[in-house]
Amino acid sequence: MRYSLRQLEVFLATARFENISRAAGALAMSQSAASASLKELESQFDVRLFDRVGKRLQLSELGHQLRPQAEALLDQALAFEQALCGKGVEGRLHVGATLTIGNYVAVEMIAAFRSQYPQADIALQVANTQTIAARVASFELDMGLIEGELQHADLDITHWRKDELVVFARPDHPLTKERAITDTQLLAESWILREPGSGTRQTFDRAMQGLLPDLTISMELQHTEAIKRAVEAGLGIGCLSRICLEDAFKRGSLAPLPVPQRNFQREWFLITHRQKYHSAALTEWIQLCKENP
Repeated sequence: MRYSLRQLEVFLATARFENISRAAGALAMSQSAASASLKELESQFDVRLFDRVGKRLQLSELGHQLRPQAEALLDQALAFEQALCGKGVEGRLHVGATLTIGNYVAVEMIAAFRSQYPQADIALQVANTQTIAARVASFELDMGLIEGELQHADLDITHWRKDELVVFARPDHPLTKERAITDTQLLAESWILREPGSGTRQTFDRAMQGLLPDLTISMELQHTEAIKRAVEAGLGIGCLSRICLEDAFKRGSLAPLPVPQRNFQREWFLITHRQKYHSAALTEWIQLCKENP
């Protein structure tokens, strides 16, 4: 074999960081050793895996084509090593989740997974749908749990569970006395919403078609708790997943507003790269997700 697993590690780390020094640091190598390993891999096959753009190393077209295969080879090599050692579900998974899922659902699932598989661990990254999808597509994450609808040629996208958004206000807001809020009343309010690129905002925009150009959006925030606090302070009304509002509704610090003419139903999705090798840990984690619909 004319390449080594170490060379593949250097190739993938360089692709991830676009910098040989940072790649070397992540692999606990000297910069010169990492640079020599990458240069040897390219010279052995007379190819260019990176384009040098200033101090950055960007994947060439061939590098982009080979990256998924290299990721799969290393994952399979790790699984083979674990099997030789008589080990089952272990290692660290890098999972991404959108804000509502990450804050209100994923943590309990991670605790259950760790309890069942103490030799395995999950590192959780929380961001909006676009960011999580991009990181799964670039192999920075093993898989993602997202709220937004998505189309991506490199990703497998599986329906996971249903959810719905709820329009809400502080409990003394005049609209809480209404049995049904009209579109005219919605247009008269100031709105505090999630940012564009989030799954929550995507669902809200779809539900409010026909009204969007005339809505008064006073604030766009990246965190659900900040939106809830702003609504409690009387700065406007909001729209978030029911799952992150249930406690506030029970306490009486916020109140739901009935908007029956608008459809706030949505789906959550599981996403993985089409060429991602599914280790035992990843397979069991995905199964756990599917068992929590």
